[in-house]
Amino acid sequence: MITEPIARAAPHPSSGSTPDRDNALRAKAAEFETAFLAEMLGHAGLGAMSEEFGGGVGEEQFSSFLRQEQAAQIVKSGGIGLAESVFQSLAGHQDAS
Repeated sequence: MITEPIARAAPHPSSGSTPDRDNALRAKAAEFETAFLAEMLGHAGLGAMSEEFGGGVGEEQFSSFLRQEQAAQIVKSGGIGLAESVFQSLAGHQDAS
């Protein structure tokens, strides 16, 4: 599935936000979306050991790191929109649409 990055809305004039504050909130919102996606990828079976040629205990222990990085790349390429929704909520912005 090809997704386009979500356009970032301009801050609402009455919100009192600053670029530094917005950047920090966006980073935290992206971290949240990454953690959410990593959990969902795990529940979907991504990184599950195969029965025949599994990598043993090491594969099981390190598969969470792989899922975390895959989730980070999904968010970096636009994600599912959760980070933007969380950012808007945290920043107190009104959705113009």
